[in-house]
Amino acid sequence: MIQHPVSAKQNGLSTEQLRDLVVKGMQEKKAQDIVVMDLRKVKNAITDYFIICSGSSDTQIDAISGSVEEEILKVSRTFPMNREGKMNREWILLDYVDVVVHVFKKDRRAFYDLEQLWGDAEIHEITDDASVFSSETTA
Repeated sequence: MIQHPVSAKQNGLSTEQLRDLVVKGMQEKKAQDIVVMDLRKVKNAITDYFIICSGSSDTQIDAISGSVEEEILKVSRTFPMNREGKMNREWILLDYVDVVVHVFKKDRRAFYDLEQLWGDAEIHEITDDASVFSSETTA
């Protein structure tokens, strides 16, 4: 089956709904240290949100990224515009244009330290089963 990337907005999904689906997919596979970085007010930002999490093994980070893709596909039939890192399984990146997903092995996350690199972003830590922003969620 050929997958043709379509943006989530083209399929009627808001950026906030996409953000929440990403977090839900991460939580389904017990991702650790989930962080939502709001980059909308950061000058020259390449996207609206970075969503970052950690997994304890290459198998888990593969499962987390698969779960994220599945959650979004179920709701909007949207595929990521780009996927990277599936072969190495140390840092998997899923690019949904307005939301970029980073699934790291713990040691790789500490090494790249995106939270520090994008320090001007508004950062929200997600606890176990909490939704991202309950007052904003429209999904």
